[in-house]
Amino acid sequence: MKSGVLASFERLYPRRALLGIGIVYAFLVVVVPVLNLAVPAGSALHVSDYTVALAGKILCYAMVALAMDLIWGYTGILSLGHGLFFALGGYAMGMYLMRSIGTEGVYGSTLPDFMVFLDWKELPWYWRGSDRFLQALLLVVLAPGLVALVFGFFAFRSRIRGVYFSIITQALTFAFMLLFFRNATGFGGNNGFTDFKRILGFPLASPRTKVALYVLSATALLSALLLCRHLVVSKLGKVLTAIRDEESRLRFCGYDPFGYKLFAWTLSAVICGIAGALYVPQVGIINPGEMSPANSIEIAIWVAVGGRGSLIGPVLGAALVNCAKSWLTVAFPDLWLYLLGLVFILVTRFVPRGIAGAMAAGAEP
Repeated sequence: MKSGVLASFERLYPRRALLGIGIVYAFLVVVVPVLNLAVPAGSALHVSDYTVALAGKILCYAMVALAMDLIWGYTGILSLGHGLFFALGGYAMGMYLMRSIGTEGVYGSTLPDFMVFLDWKELPWYWRGSDRFLQALLLVVLAPGLVALVFGFFAFRSRIRGVYFSIITQALTFAFMLLFFRNATGFGGNNGFTDFKRILGFPLASPRTKVALYVLSATALLSALLLCRHLVVSKLGKVLTAIRDEESRLRFCGYDPFGYKLFAWTLSAVICGIAGALYVPQVGIINPGEMSPANSIEIAIWVAVGGRGSLIGPVLGAALVNCAKSWLTVAFPDLWLYLLGLVFILVTRFVPRGIAGAMAAGAEP
């Protein structure tokens, strides 16, 4: 008989898919770190610190795309504000990282440098306890989760749907961006947080720390993938897809979509927040620009390119688009946004089911 764990996994994915996911995960968390830490820098097989950091950043983006697919691909709710939840998680972790600098900042104060520059004499009340890592982790979950919960409660109770919901989420993230741009808000203004030194006492500049954060990002992505897959193949997932396909008929059958939509929306926001918390120590900065509506639109493009309603597809879409972005923004910096728009148009026109849909169609006999 199969073990309970194996049987549980096989209910989520076919054995071949599980094998593929396992191979990719093993390559990411075993092979890449070995090639970075153990192989000499002069070797052709060496993976540079820059590549590890870039891969870690893309893994965080893939988590965001996965969260977006849960709410858009399976529940039919297009959000143009998921960049807000990503940034809130990043700011929550950034507060801890700023406090970890201690007196090593430019001004030698226990206050963050931007507060000293603005002539602040003490920490605001909402910064208290931000030097505790466990409190920072709690805030990473609570900040995006509570914002999503409150917003979703009123939006879904009012039965706001379709393009109207998308526009309101875009307005929400724009409002938060303007709020965080203000110096008086206490989050560094337009410069945000930067110049991080360490996390849990480990120097962020160390290659080993970078690899550890990268491995954590890969593990978090795998965990989020399995969690979302568990949800969408469950009875809850069937209700979510019914909401997507015909919400009014679901109401006629006696279901109230409100609680289901609120749960999926809040969970999606929390996953984004965790991705943001992993992203910040790897890139070394967080500022209000991460809340830009353009970033949230780009998240939707990742999902569309990868294929909505597939989970794996958005992960692939986020990876491919951001790999292309890292090259094209250097080779053609003035044309990148036009190329991204062209890709979205072509995918929507010729491959409406995205990469995952095209692969599935090609595998059919």
